[in-house]
Amino acid sequence: MQGPRPVVLSGPSGAGKSTLLKKLLKDYENIFGFSVSHTTRQPRPGEVNGKDYHFVTREEMQKEIDAGEFIEHAEFSGNMYGTSKGAVQAVQAQNQICVLDIDIQGVKNIKKTDLNPIYISVQPPSIDILEKRLRDRKTETEESLLKRLTAARVDLELSKEPGLFDLVIINDDLEKAYSELKEVLLEEIKKTEESRKS
Repeated sequence: MQGPRPVVLSGPSGAGKSTLLKKLLKDYENIFGFSVSHTTRQPRPGEVNGKDYHFVTREEMQKEIDAGEFIEHAEFSGNMYGTSKGAVQAVQAQNQICVLDIDIQGVKNIKKTDLNPIYISVQPPSIDILEKRLRDRKTETEESLLKRLTAARVDLELSKEPGLFDLVIINDDLEKAYSELKEVLLEEIKKTEESRKS
């Protein structure tokens, strides 16, 4: 794969990945690109096909997975999610650092590929704080909230595996978490900026 090293961001829902990403994309407008994941779930209000996700049928997605077109894929709450090679290459073709937001299983799958990304885990200070953040969103049913918390516990346990991540950010202070994130990406950001000038 050509172009800058991709970045894999992992961590439980509610840890603050999206908030950190939004800041990064705002501060470095054209440097980062988001690989648009595929999913078989229905779009939520306001979500745009091809921008938020590639919304596809289970049959379409399975066919592409079988053809080896996916870097990673997983099933969550009865829906399939995944990252296609094409989605990453589309970002790299723009000479952007491709950002992948994936779960811990996806991280383990990517370790088996030649992608060679920078692996970053964003974690909440505690499960209690995570629960409060998820409740404050008011987007979850009690059942889906409990599912997310169970997934988060597994996620945090598995992410302790030595060497799995290049950086673990405990997001208890957004500015501090953000500066840690920026610091680990600075070299790739510089490379990308320089290769644009040439």
